[in-house]
Amino acid sequence: MTDLLFSNASRRSWLKQGAALSLAATASLRAFAQPQTTLILGDQAGGLRSLFEASKTLEGAPFAYRWANFQGAAPLFEAQRSAAVDTAMAGDLPVLAAAVGKTPLKIVATRVGKADSLGIVVQPNSPLRSVSDLRGKTVIVSSARGSISQYQLYGALEEAGVRRDEVTVKFVLPTDAAAAFASKQIDAWAIFDPYYTIALQQGGRILRDGRGINTALGFITASEHSLAEPAKRAAIVQFLDRLGRAGDWALANPEAYAQAYTQLTRLPIESSRIITARASVAGRPVSEADIVALQAVADRSARDGILPVRVDVRAITDTQLWKRTA
Repeated sequence: MTDLLFSNASRRSWLKQGAALSLAATASLRAFAQPQTTLILGDQAGGLRSLFEASKTLEGAPFAYRWANFQGAAPLFEAQRSAAVDTAMAGDLPVLAAAVGKTPLKIVATRVGKADSLGIVVQPNSPLRSVSDLRGKTVIVSSARGSISQYQLYGALEEAGVRRDEVTVKFVLPTDAAAAFASKQIDAWAIFDPYYTIALQQGGRILRDGRGINTALGFITASEHSLAEPAKRAAIVQFLDRLGRAGDWALANPEAYAQAYTQLTRLPIESSRIITARASVAGRPVSEADIVALQAVADRSARDGILPVRVDVRAITDTQLWKRTA
């Protein structure tokens, strides 16, 4: 009888434990079945995607993601304005131009590159030998008004003592301009990597690069709509943490990064080595020095009429979202 009572008590105990385990398992399955937060990561010419694929730092991320690739900053920020992407990456002036265009964004991270990753190129047999020779000529700028190439061109003209009204400036998206330059339909082209390096390797000649004019700073922006959603906000922080690690990896493994860039873009490895060596890969939180440097670009761009109004950089920057500790 005692054995029977013990058996029944044990059975009840096991039933209770089994029920608890069943409930826990059901809860886990429900949690697992819930869809992950998905980030749409805006990219230009595959630069950011190749960095992450090479470094593998997005593997195991606690969020889902998709890449959205664009040939330049203008269409990328148009996508961010319409909430089609959660994050975007671009140089200094395109970010300011997007803010002027009422794109609801915040600057959340800085990337550091090299200013010789863009410049003004001319045909190999061109009679143009200096920026001063651009007087009376047409210069194609990619990708649109408010690009880093426009800023570089205007800086080069001022340096050479050439008034902007002495030069005809036309804006053409990079892939269209690349085809026109290759077919000798363009005499002078202000452009950025990877198109810049490709033009040079096809015989183009540098008239003036961005050193001494451009900041060589790039920025990651996040949509204000995305930052307002707690799950997406947390995912963006995780993304930035991995961006920092990806940049560290790229600096330590330049050849592997170049090989991955070649696989994604199908560019020759010689071109990829040059492009990745001077790309904005190092990711870090936005510093006070970054804000000051970008504000100087904003002020000069407003002065020169590149931007219709002055942008308050601090007002479009979130320095609290990401604080990298390692």
